[in-house]
Amino acid sequence: MADIRSLQDAVADLVHDGDTVAMEGFTHLIPYAAAHEVIRQGITDLTLVRMTPDVIYDQLIGAGLVRKLVFSWGGNPGVGSLHRFRDAIENGWPRPLELDEHSHAGMANRYVAGASKLPFAVLRGYRGSDIPTRTDTVSTVVCPFTGEELAAVAALNPDVTVIHAQQADRAGNVQMWGLTGVQKEAALAADRVLVTVEEIVEELMPRPGGIVLPTWVIDAVSVVPGGAHPSYATGYSTRDNDFYQAWDPIARDREAFARWIDAYVRDSEGALTR
Repeated sequence: MADIRSLQDAVADLVHDGDTVAMEGFTHLIPYAAAHEVIRQGITDLTLVRMTPDVIYDQLIGAGLVRKLVFSWGGNPGVGSLHRFRDAIENGWPRPLELDEHSHAGMANRYVAGASKLPFAVLRGYRGSDIPTRTDTVSTVVCPFTGEELAAVAALNPDVTVIHAQQADRAGNVQMWGLTGVQKEAALAADRVLVTVEEIVEELMPRPGGIVLPTWVIDAVSVVPGGAHPSYATGYSTRDNDFYQAWDPIARDREAFARWIDAYVRDSEGALTR
């Protein structure tokens, strides 16, 4: 069963130097509070995995904790580039960043393979792209039934998957609803799973389109209201569009970024970012 524990303790126990960490969430339910706790604890040499690395990974990269990024799109949604990401790629600051780039379909299938405990997944994709020449996690297989050549992508099995959800019950079962992306697959593919939630409830009431992750696939649940800010949690909060716009000038400048991280993450226990 999942333990219900503080975010500080859960991160210290489950996330280690050198881990491959997936922090998933599509548009909403992005686990910013957990990422900020990783920054405060200085957990480093991480391989980060995410279908859409946006500001959450810009912050981790800028903090110098990331050695490799596995992804399929990167940007500040609705605004533009991720400037800490760009600086790491173009200038090696604060450290060089290795990339393993995929398509969205490729990343989703990699998670599905990992969740299914299979070594790879098969899809029609990557044709006409140079991505297969830039990664050793894309290959081809020939269908034994039709002879068709298909793309094969290596399974993703993170050491740790971190997600945010709306509710957990006292047994550690978790429910999320709204846009749910690949959180379920990323959780099932991982060795360890940490979920931050808006609240603990006595009973999970079924929601239209809701997904329930049972307690036996989760290691720890931490109650962190507002833990997805500046993204949102359907039914609990709204997206902070002003923050995403404000992030652009902050992230463009190394010193401004360092001041922001020190003031609003390292020295604040996250209180000023929610």
